[in-house]
Amino acid sequence: MYPTPQEKAVVDAAEKIMVDTMARYDSSHDKYHVQRVRKTALALARNVTVSPTPDLLVVELAALLHDVLDKKYVTPEVAADPFAFFLPFFTSMTALHGIDLVEDGRGRQITRVIDNVSWSTEKRLRATGQWTDWHNQCLELHCVQDADRLDAIGAFGVMRCAAYSTVTKRPLHTPADDPDYVHTAIEHFHDKLLNIRDRLKTEPGKKMGDKRHQVLLDFLASIDEEYHGRV
Repeated sequence: MYPTPQEKAVVDAAEKIMVDTMARYDSSHDKYHVQRVRKTALALARNVTVSPTPDLLVVELAALLHDVLDKKYVTPEVAADPFAFFLPFFTSMTALHGIDLVEDGRGRQITRVIDNVSWSTEKRLRATGQWTDWHNQCLELHCVQDADRLDAIGAFGVMRCAAYSTVTKRPLHTPADDPDYVHTAIEHFHDKLLNIRDRLKTEPGKKMGDKRHQVLLDFLASIDEEYHGRV
């Protein structure tokens, strides 16, 4: 039964790294976002009906650590090699708790998931023909990706978009002919958020995505109504 006491100790150590790191980021990418992703990723992993089932330790650790090296907050140099970055953590877990994530290969898998979880990474890899069979088949990646993207849509997605827009001084909304329109929060809905549902990969994630996608549509309808002052 997952987690064993040793696995829980490793998860707790990863969570501390996450909490300490996310305290430096803004509220669109804080520890509460990561906790939601963790909870959803584990729920998806436990409800997928394919075999073999996802490795829950890989899913949970990748979910907890997925934004530590987010390129919006760290330099490309720091984010360049996730395995090297997290190697001291992996080796310390062997000494402290007897789980050798390097020897069993799960450290590589965790950091590969982390390195491939983002929407922009998937978009770039697909555009350059570098999307591989591994990307199509790795259930651990799919669970963490779906969980992260589900938190970008729905009610929390709306709040997170507004929060990040404030931090980056991006206008929330402008007239369509305004030069800043392409940089607005509302344009981000059309550029990315409304496309997320169709890129979800797990069946339970797709079901969750349908409901959260409708939240976006309803929100945009309200924005349009309020912006034009319709009675």
